[in-house]
Amino acid sequence: MEQQRSQVLIVEDDQRLADLTREYLQANGFDVSVEGDGGKAAARIIAEQPDLVILDLMLPNEDGLSICRKVRQQFAGPILMLTARSDELDQVQGLDQGADDYVCKPVRPRLLLARVNALLRRTEPAPGEPSQSLQFGPLRVDNTLREAWLREERIDLTSAEFDLLWLLVSNAGRILSREEIFTSLRGVAYDGQDRSIDVRISRIRPRIGDDLEHPRMIKTIRSKGYLFVREAAEAMGQAR
Repeated sequence: MEQQRSQVLIVEDDQRLADLTREYLQANGFDVSVEGDGGKAAARIIAEQPDLVILDLMLPNEDGLSICRKVRQQFAGPILMLTARSDELDQVQGLDQGADDYVCKPVRPRLLLARVNALLRRTEPAPGEPSQSLQFGPLRVDNTLREAWLREERIDLTSAEFDLLWLLVSNAGRILSREEIFTSLRGVAYDGQDRSIDVRISRIRPRIGDDLEHPRMIKTIRSKGYLFVREAAEAMGQAR
């Protein structure tokens, strides 16, 4: 039986770049469509629900940040944002609005393909993989369903935020360095400057009931990395 091809929507107004990217991804086993108008992109993403969106930041009629923010409540799939090479602010804002990863222009096809495959692998449980669910007081994280709940209320997380939360809780009690986190989630070496992990940590903390100013569950260990503290999460449930 032929395996179903993943659906990718490219939102890009540079027609030549969009066509080249579409041809390259199609040659590597994807079904690809293109939208060049930012004003129409959000409606298409929500209506079509592709497996993955490649979203340019600078678009006519509506920019990529606005589109990302608009669709996030109704689209759970990965969003890979295209950004300017040197503009760190664009990258941080994209992650803050719900993008799962970013690639800097000019786009290198092999790197783009690697990022696309990595994002899709993270959102698809391995066949036959047993259910993996962890409970810490009122916080429950299920890696099979790729969902998390706090006091039985579902937590709104992007795909990348869930991946980071699962990595932390599945290593509860062990300090994970930024290098280890970055390599595990992105599949490439940490360059010492990327702030995406820190941005996601700051977004996850309040959603799981942690204190943003004085966190007790996801602690920053100076010069070492991040630590998920099991006892702090369990104590949160006992305090109610």
